[in-house]
Amino acid sequence: MTPKEVVAFAKENGAKIVDFKFMDFIGLWQHFSVPIAELGESDFENGYGFDGSSIRGWQPIHASDMLIVPDPDTAVMDPFTADPTLTMLCNIVDPVTKEKYTRDPRNIAQKAEAYLKFTGIGDMAWFGPEAEFFIFDDIRFDSSYNYSFYYIDSVEGQWNSGRIENPNLGYKPRYKEGYFPVPPMDTQQDIRSEMILTLEQVGVRTECQHHEVATAGQAEIDMKAAPLVKMADNLAWYKYVLKNVAKKHGKTVTLMPKPLYGDNGTGMHTHFSLWKDGNPLFSGDKYGGLSQMALWAAGGILKHAPALCAITNPTTNSYKRLVPGYEAPVNLAYSSRNRSAGIRIPMYSPSPKLKRLEVRFPDPSCNGYLAFSALLMAALDGIENRIDPGEPLDEDIYGLSPEELAKVPSTPGALDEALKNLEKDHEFLLKGDVFTQDVIDMWIEYKTLNEVDVVRMRPHPMEFKLYFDL
Repeated sequence: MTPKEVVAFAKENGAKIVDFKFMDFIGLWQHFSVPIAELGESDFENGYGFDGSSIRGWQPIHASDMLIVPDPDTAVMDPFTADPTLTMLCNIVDPVTKEKYTRDPRNIAQKAEAYLKFTGIGDMAWFGPEAEFFIFDDIRFDSSYNYSFYYIDSVEGQWNSGRIENPNLGYKPRYKEGYFPVPPMDTQQDIRSEMILTLEQVGVRTECQHHEVATAGQAEIDMKAAPLVKMADNLAWYKYVLKNVAKKHGKTVTLMPKPLYGDNGTGMHTHFSLWKDGNPLFSGDKYGGLSQMALWAAGGILKHAPALCAITNPTTNSYKRLVPGYEAPVNLAYSSRNRSAGIRIPMYSPSPKLKRLEVRFPDPSCNGYLAFSALLMAALDGIENRIDPGEPLDEDIYGLSPEELAKVPSTPGALDEALKNLEKDHEFLLKGDVFTQDVIDMWIEYKTLNEVDVVRMRPHPMEFKLYFDL
């Protein structure tokens, strides 16, 4: 839509409020609202001022003034507000130079798309993330100087099979057996259906919804693939819609990678391909039906994966999921069917348009704008430098000997390790000024000081069980 069309759209829908949403540096949506009378066509150029020093990882207090500029192409009616509310996603601009802000994640994603076109390799990067999540009934947590705890509950939780519920009907998915049971075992069919219908309402197309492997309401809703920036926008809407629909039903959603001990974690297998002039570039006559370009792209992703993990798996909790020896895709290899490999080539369809890489190690705690951009930049580096991905990993990873397994590299074991890899290996992200040095430096600094250190310095409740009596 043009600015004029947005103003007309707001009037047609009886909008009383306009809400401006933007992504912060770490990966949470922020917003503020103004009366609809304050929206004019000139505001799509002039923007609205706000305090950039109050947003994590952004401006210092002595240079705090920033502008948000709404993107008219993103205008929709918010499905959750009491009063009719027009909402738009926004870009962040420096009020003095009028340049787009280097630490605005959406700007980084836009630059990544532009850099792809600049290389001449392709003109569209297609992304399709499978973001899993949990729907819980109750969550309590706290951490102080002398105590720390969390408590999760779900009517679906297998641990409640013996609870007095007056009556307890017993339909609770067993650990690791939550994949695809019908109701009444699956208690959340209607909630997930409401989620996908609401997503469609705001322009996010979906493919399917289902219960996932874990007990206690693990779920997945698959969005139809889309170009990089559009998919990052969609992922932001995805998290917003899931959380608000759950809240309507008195439940809560988390996209933490590993909220439960002893059952499956939450991943975001990310399907990725490149296109040019409407033609898919990853289909060919090489391994798994891939093109040579796709194999080089896989080589780039695998080479840079230890650094990529700092962006695609950006929480300390991410590495409770990425643990060697279990089902998590920690092995930095590729395979046509092996789900323990970091990159899988889906074999569901022979269509060239559906030939793609499925990068399996990311998780949905990431900032989609940064994660998709980083994956694209690693793939382009692989293509430009013809990086060989090595031999495919088609054997059962659990059947390999220790000597054979030692030859297969794996993802980092902790966030601080991933950040150290990013510090050593980020030149590929700086190409085309997509990621800038200040972005990399601030990411490493923020994550280290505000997440790695605060977790590392606190006693863990399990340590008391293990060591108190020593």
